[in-house]
Amino acid sequence: MRNVAIMGNGPKELIPDLESYQNSIDVWIGADRGSLILIENGISPDYAVGDFDSMDEADKEKVYKQAKSYQLYPSEKDQTDLEIALEQAYTLQPDTIYLFGVTGGRLDHALINIQLLHVIMAQHIRGVIIDRQNQLELIGAGNHEIRHDHRHPNISFIPYTQHVEGLTLEGFYYPLVEASIAWGSTLCISNKLILNYGTFSFKEGILLIIKSCDE
Repeated sequence: MRNVAIMGNGPKELIPDLESYQNSIDVWIGADRGSLILIENGISPDYAVGDFDSMDEADKEKVYKQAKSYQLYPSEKDQTDLEIALEQAYTLQPDTIYLFGVTGGRLDHALINIQLLHVIMAQHIRGVIIDRQNQLELIGAGNHEIRHDHRHPNISFIPYTQHVEGLTLEGFYYPLVEASIAWGSTLCISNKLILNYGTFSFKEGILLIIKSCDE
C-alpha cells in the first residue's frame, strides 16, 4: 500500500497531530503554504508545489531549502494549488491520498475540496480528508467494513448523490435495513459502533462517510 498525504493551507488550529500519521505516510506534498506547515510540524516535504503567493520571501526560502522537490507555478493559473498537488500525487500511483489542511476558513474552498474526493475516486484512488475533529471519505455502492476509531467515534452517513438506495447498517447502535436516503435526510447522522467494527452496504449511489469527535 502506498499512501500520499497533501497538506493544504487550512487554519493551523484545525490540523490534527501529524505525528500519529507519519508512520503510515510514504510521501508528503505541501500545497503552497501547506509546505511551511509541514516543516513547522517537523516534516520535510517530498514535494512543495504552488505559486507560494501567500508566503513572504523568508518563508519561501525556508521551504526551498527543506523541500526535496520545489515546483514554482505562476500566480495566475486555472488550477488551485491543491489541484496541482493532486496532479503530483497521481503520478506516484498511490492507493490512498490523505488531505490535511483543506477544511475551515472560507466555505467555498472547503466545499470544493470535499468535491475533490469525487475526482480522486474517479482515479480509482481512496481519498480521505482529515482535520482535528473529522475524517471524510466518499464510498461507492457495495459491501463495506468500518472499524472503530477512538479519535473519531461518531459516524454519519450522508448521501452525496441525490439518492442512496438499500442502505443497511450492522454492528451500529442504530442499525438499519434496506433504507433509502436522499439529500437533506438526517436519518443517518451521528451513529456509533457497538463493537470494534461494523458493516454497511448499499445498492445505489455514493455516500459521504464522516467520522467525527466532539471538542
